[in-house]
Amino acid sequence: MSITECTTGRVRSGDVEIFYRKFGKPGGAPVLIVHGLSYFSYDWIEAGTLMARNREVVAIDMRGFGDSSWSPTRDYKLETLSNDVIAVMDALAWDKAVLMGHSFGGRVCLATAGWKPERAAGLILADFAPDIAAPGRKYTAQRIGGQPDVFASVEDAMIYDHEDPSNAKRRARWDAFLKRTDKGYALKRDLHYRDNFKRALETGQSAPVPAFFWPMLSEMKAPTLVIRGSESNMFDPATLDKVRKLNPRATAIELKGSHDLAGDNPQELARAVTDFLATSRL
Repeated sequence: MSITECTTGRVRSGDVEIFYRKFGKPGGAPVLIVHGLSYFSYDWIEAGTLMARNREVVAIDMRGFGDSSWSPTRDYKLETLSNDVIAVMDALAWDKAVLMGHSFGGRVCLATAGWKPERAAGLILADFAPDIAAPGRKYTAQRIGGQPDVFASVEDAMIYDHEDPSNAKRRARWDAFLKRTDKGYALKRDLHYRDNFKRALETGQSAPVPAFFWPMLSEMKAPTLVIRGSESNMFDPATLDKVRKLNPRATAIELKGSHDLAGDNPQELARAVTDFLATSRL
């Protein structure tokens, strides 16, 4: 299967339209992927394709990201993001799906599985757990909070994000995550997120991770896989042991790679997910 073989669609959800990419054909339990704050569905094309050998896999752009529309009222509450997931599932006529979230998308999927367990066939958290490591939190706040309204060029955007502009594969990714405006190149991410981090940097106060996440994860009955990137700055190794202790039913593993597992190690990530789904009979 070519990594470009996918279909795309849009689903109305509240005051926005959610864009999605769909891979594979009906088979096992479908998988719905929610990206992190510095990513979008494009970043999941390779891993999503590999995971879709015997099932449907859908990667969405969260509202305010990628090719989804931005909320005119800046409604990006966790409850709203969770409702968007359910809206996509309803549009696809999926009674249940394996919810797979990366980073901030892990928050969305964990909350959705906890609030609506009847819709979650399983849960996969890719480099996300309720305890966020301080170095990663600080790095993310500084990078997103310091983001300009626009960049002068695609190259400038890549350099700002510590990327090599001569890397053709990464350049194609940034071409897809930027839109040209009359003032320059703007990220396809609502400045709401930049403004929140900017405010946190100015005040020294950031929004805490919801306290209900650990109880939600420890009580999760659906088959659960938690994956840490071995070089992640967002997920401490000790937190993986905490997951195992609080929910012995969960599978907690480490894969080689940074926080960006889908970019660093898509084949091993897809293999781990495929093995987990097979073992869980999903």
